Amino acid sequence: YWPQVYEHAIHIAAQILFAYAIDMLICWTRREKYFLGFGPFPIIFSTNLFLWFRDDWFYLQFLMIAVGFLGKEFVVWSREGKRTHIFNPSAFSLGLFSLVLIITDTTNLTWGEQIATTLSLAPHIYLMIFLLGLVVMYSFSTTLVSSISAATLFALSAIYFDRTGVPYFLDSEIPIAVFLGLHLLVTDPSTSPRTPFGKAIFGLLYGAGVFVLYELLDFFGSPTFYDKLLCVPLLNLSVQLIDRLVRTRMATDWAERLKLVTATKRSNMVHMAIWIAFFSWMSLLGSTDGQHTGDSVPFWQQACADDRRRACERLLLIEGGYCRSNVGWACNEMGIHYAEGKIANADLVLSRSFFERSCRTGFWDGCVNLRRLQRGMGVDTLTHQPPRVADLRGLLRQGGLTLVDMPEAELLARACDHGWEFACADETGAFSAGAAKAQ
Repeated sequence: YWPQVYEHAIHIAAQILFAYAIDMLICWTRREKYFLGFGPFPIIFSTNLFLWFRDDWFYLQFLMIAVGFLGKEFVVWSREGKRTHIFNPSAFSLGLFSLVLIITDTTNLTWGEQIATTLSLAPHIYLMIFLLGLVVMYSFSTTLVSSISAATLFALSAIYFDRTGVPYFLDSEIPIAVFLGLHLLVTDPSTSPRTPFGKAIFGLLYGAGVFVLYELLDFFGSPTFYDKLLCVPLLNLSVQLIDRLVRTRMATDWAERLKLVTATKRSNMVHMAIWIAFFSWMSLLGSTDGQHTGDSVPFWQQACADDRRRACERLLLIEGGYCRSNVGWACNEMGIHYAEGKIANADLVLSRSFFERSCRTGFWDGCVNLRRLQRGMGVDTLTHQPPRVADLRGLLRQGGLTLVDMPEAELLARACDHGWEFACADETGAFSAGAAKAQ
């Protein structure tokens, strides 16, 4: 569902070969026998699920892989009497390189942001990750880590929405990239607690950590997709502290009350059953693959008019994204925002560029507004019009499915569900004049 993945396939193969080579080299320096296996595969795949460098800088991808393997071999501690690595190898390199990219403001050297956003292009992606996660949970008893992380994020997002009236993560309770991370990145059994209560605390801290980091990264103007990557190495460092904590009397009492004392196959199955029920409930609420409140542009328009927290900022972000995807209506709205200077700093040059782009897509009012701006007419003469059918095909896309072939009546019905009042039919089944104009 994202063509760049096909072009990247040869790079993944090259990384796998490189991973085997460096793994063998490390083994050779220790004068140990090397046993051929599939060990490098999960490190390479989990790394590439979150961050790639662009072609001109792709040599840094190999450096990132090398750092992961070197960290696994040399960044170690004694745990329960055994020498073991501290960090999840892929999480260590991802976290370290993410920090460097943030500090140097060089995220543009990577495909990181595009990876995080295009994951949602695949239909039913939450369900697919959920089902794959069940395999991991059954095989490695990671259920408590993933499920508690998800429940924590869901609860914090719900509290935020209740207090502010807007979603915390823009268009989801748990962003799809974070949902992937809590299933496949934070669940390494070697670098996480081994007791059930310790796993529950670990999952709770990951969920809370991602929630806080999202706000902090946004506050400092850094890309927010790093939230899920920066958290894991910090949690890996806290594992021994968590192990000591769960052995205290108070923690033992809580573990007994919550039935989290011993780890058995049966208890893991019970936790999986609870997680399945919780995910099903999330799905019924529309918090996974269904339509989300934040998907609706009219919702953000109203939230901005009501001056809800950061709603206007996010409206600009959303409409700007649609404009970059050549939705003419969105470009016209952006042009008006920058001309009026109400929710964005007034910038007539930028406003004119948005109107030009809107006009090039064939959106008539974009052409009219451009001419009025060129003639020096007041901003009060600029006009808003509802989206065309062609615009709706871009504005209403969900789950990666293209709407090019969707019949217009069905498209207008979906637009009505998203809060576009002009697209709603009346009691007789007739559409409004705005819908007729859109057609």
